[in-house]
Amino acid sequence: MAVLQHLTEEFVSFNKVLGLKLESANATTVTARMEMQPHLVGHATYNRIHGGAISAALDAMAGVAVMAAIGAKHMDEPVMQRAERFARLGTIDLRVDYMRPGIGERFTIRAEVLRLGSRVATTRMEFLSEQGEMLAVGMAAYITS
Repeated sequence: MAVLQHLTEEFVSFNKVLGLKLESANATTVTARMEMQPHLVGHATYNRIHGGAISAALDAMAGVAVMAAIGAKHMDEPVMQRAERFARLGTIDLRVDYMRPGIGERFTIRAEVLRLGSRVATTRMEFLSEQGEMLAVGMAAYITS
């Protein structure tokens, strides 16, 4: 968890811009929070979060979920060897469906690895309001080799 938290919150500069904070992680699922910030506003009249910020947060957290799955699958390997696997990770395809306006002070992002293959991982993500309303959902594929 500490390694994933460092990678999520400190190592990736763009995640800092988004304000992503990892809350939990297991072998297939991660959860993070994200506070609304003035530089994330996409519609000033409604103080609505920009769709690109939503998409980026979903992509970032799905990548973290894949790292967690890779780490869990290869626990027998030394840490540096697992880190090398993380370095090969990249987004192949990302789809986001926006369901409701992203209005609020705090958001939750959940990402789950549906399948971790030898070359490709498939994920599903959710972007939720403080009240647990689904604001956006996503599916993504990542290269793992």
